[in-house]
Amino acid sequence: MFTDIDLDDHFQLCLYECNDHLLSPGRSTMTRTLRATAVSLAAILAATLGLTQPAWAASYSASLTTAVADLPVATEVRTGYSRDLFRHWVDADGDGCHTRNEVLIAEATTKPSISGTCTLSGGRWYSYYDDAYWTLTSDLDIDHMVALAEAWDSGARNWTSSRRQAFANDLGDSRALVAVTDNVNQAKGDQDPATWMPPYPSARCRYINEWVAMKIRWRLTVDSAEKSALTAWADNCPDVTISVTYAY
Repeated sequence: MFTDIDLDDHFQLCLYECNDHLLSPGRSTMTRTLRATAVSLAAILAATLGLTQPAWAASYSASLTTAVADLPVATEVRTGYSRDLFRHWVDADGDGCHTRNEVLIAEATTKPSISGTCTLSGGRWYSYYDDAYWTLTSDLDIDHMVALAEAWDSGARNWTSSRRQAFANDLGDSRALVAVTDNVNQAKGDQDPATWMPPYPSARCRYINEWVAMKIRWRLTVDSAEKSALTAWADNCPDVTISVTYAY
């Protein structure tokens, strides 16, 4: 028998994994925007059928400065962390392309050819962290905007394994996963904006917006140094609206 939390997680994963089967037979090149729309439609369908709509379907919208102020502060806890606790690069929709390749397909400025077991060739990608273009997928990493270890420190240590898998493969929001130059991503590691920012100055306000959005989407906390850094950046970046759909 599932607990309420288990049911919420299984419903979340079902919508995440099943929407492509409902909307796109065969190999899908559906963008992550359409994936997010599919999840919303599935939630509406559930409500129509009389199913309880889980809390994660709720949304949030506020100015950047307000969004930063709303982030709860808590001490980070790394105890027990292992990257293996976040199963990632799964083929959630069964189309033969795992999450890494789904992101590469969605973010390509020149769409690649797809062959065999989702082998990509001929594409072109822009890494906004360092203002660089690449034509080889081997030059790109898929960055978790909020690194797995950072997520663990900020609350994911209390999640079920299914929720951690959903976080690690989040195609429901285009800000969650981003294709960037591999060595730039490796320099970032598991750091938050208090200790690391993209090397390209024009990318930094966008990065802050996306970081804050993902912390809110996944209901993660920030530590005091992170909060101070985000507050300082928010005071110096355009006060744009941060809008997200909660992941749960």
